Amino acid sequence: MATDIKETTHAVEAASVMKLLSARPRLLALGEPTHGEDTLLDLRNELFRQLVEQEGYRTIAIESDCMRGLVVDDYVTSGTGTLDEVMEHGFSHGWGTSAANRELVRWMRAYNDGRPAPERLRFAGFDGPLEITGAASPRQALTALHGYLTARVDAGLFPCTAETLDRLLGADDRWTNTAAMMDPARSVGKSAEANELRLLADDLVSLLDEQTPHLITATSRDDWDRARLYGRTATGLLRYHSWMADTSPSRMTRLVALRDRMMADNLRAVAERGPALVHAHNGHLQREKSTMRMGGLPLEWWSAGALVSAHLGEEYAFLATALGTLRHQGVDTPAPDTVEGLLYALPLDRCVVDAPRLATVLGDTRPAPRVSPWFGYAPLDPAHLAGIDGLVFVKDVPQS
Repeated sequence: MATDIKETTHAVEAASVMKLLSARPRLLALGEPTHGEDTLLDLRNELFRQLVEQEGYRTIAIESDCMRGLVVDDYVTSGTGTLDEVMEHGFSHGWGTSAANRELVRWMRAYNDGRPAPERLRFAGFDGPLEITGAASPRQALTALHGYLTARVDAGLFPCTAETLDRLLGADDRWTNTAAMMDPARSVGKSAEANELRLLADDLVSLLDEQTPHLITATSRDDWDRARLYGRTATGLLRYHSWMADTSPSRMTRLVALRDRMMADNLRAVAERGPALVHAHNGHLQREKSTMRMGGLPLEWWSAGALVSAHLGEEYAFLATALGTLRHQGVDTPAPDTVEGLLYALPLDRCVVDAPRLATVLGDTRPAPRVSPWFGYAPLDPAHLAGIDGLVFVKDVPQS
């Protein structure tokens, strides 16, 4: 059995990954089972470099705020700002403090220096402006969309003025009240102002679509793409805030599903401009339904990866990452009857595994699910092997 399993493994290199796939995917998703480990991000960085140099990839999209990601993209493409400023303001979830993320941004800027625009690397955040404790105000996205249109479209076509938006939005702290995550009554998401804003945002996005031929000619496709991002974000946030104010039993299911839907919409937009490496938690990129318990309730929803895969088919590929040990978080040597344990027994520090072939090798031998002693690490679900194109295994993850 060990010999058969070893024959499913390859070096963690772009060439090895591509051999697992029937064609170069438009979106190659690399998941991770835990956040905040630079060892995993260093591996991501090296794979991205190889994909750029060998396979023509030009974009990396990570699980970070899509609006903040524009700051990073401006820096890597044109040198706007400084590296310190970008790391402080261009990432959400605290990702800007990561040395590996800093090295990624530095390398991308150096690669782009002096290259023509079509050859430059691009950066995208594909998460919404959301944190586990709440959501951002829709002000930034909504006013940016309105401003883009104001400069280029006849005023008579607008559903509202900038002053109307400002009045309806009110103070931003009304939207960002963290108490609203656990208490729907503290949310403004179903107020009369919020309901009117949802209608206006929909009208502005429709106006953007209706004026596409003119706007692409009058500005550029990049500017139009950015305006579309503003529109997706504004409508997505207003929808999310509305469900934060909801009191039905499906409230939390809808919230987690809406977040992944916003991710999926952003990823489909990234895919339009060419092949990209996507990096996020395994749970956001898997093809199977996601499940979790929150507030004592079981939740089930379709992940961003499942949604994108349904739309793109073979142009979406998913590499899940599994690991052996994470000792500084109490995750020790895996049990030998788990997938992680079977791979840990091999004399390899890291490898990429042909997951469908591994599933065939295992046959009727059903590995046991690994149980994590730490909530921040999600072990591989062995039942998901058939839905994974490749499995990246890292034997030991030292403390960053």
